[in-house]
Amino acid sequence: MRIGIDLDGVITDIARFVIDYGTKFCYENNLEYKLNVGEYDESKALGISYEHAEKFWNECLPYYAMKYNTREFVQEVITKLKETNEIYIITARNEEGFTKEYYGHMQEIVKKWLKDNNIIYDKIIFTKGSKLPYCIENNIDVMIEDSPSNILDISRKIPVLCFDNPYNENINGENITRVYSWYDILKKLEK
Repeated sequence: MRIGIDLDGVITDIARFVIDYGTKFCYENNLEYKLNVGEYDESKALGISYEHAEKFWNECLPYYAMKYNTREFVQEVITKLKETNEIYIITARNEEGFTKEYYGHMQEIVKKWLKDNNIIYDKIIFTKGSKLPYCIENNIDVMIEDSPSNILDISRKIPVLCFDNPYNENINGENITRVYSWYDILKKLEK
């Protein structure tokens, strides 16, 4: 089986990062914020302007992209899955929000971060727009995703394991199975 795995929100806990580092950013910049963890977009999740959200990412993205930890048990479960499956990392991570110092190096940074975190895979795909065409083109059998729009789009054609996050709790459908941890993913994929 070919398993597609999203990076941000699945391998990492981007919602926790946005809350932790976003509130720190707001505090340090004397910005009012109003948390809404049910929002996927960081400006709406923090209740700040798009301009402030862009400044937040300009300051925090290098740390997030190069140093932020994985979710618990990611490495163990992906290693187990890799024994009998092909692993495709499918990410929309791009250069947006990256400072001039790092701009143009996101793919290299992602690959190094995956290696540094002992995450093995067969192929990594950097997407633009909908992930569905990339899943179809690479014959993905199941996709592990957290983005509400990607879950709904991909699930029209391919089964999706929806990694539970506050911002996707209302997403459901015929081809969508909710998962809550990496070992929950393993158990559901073994069935």
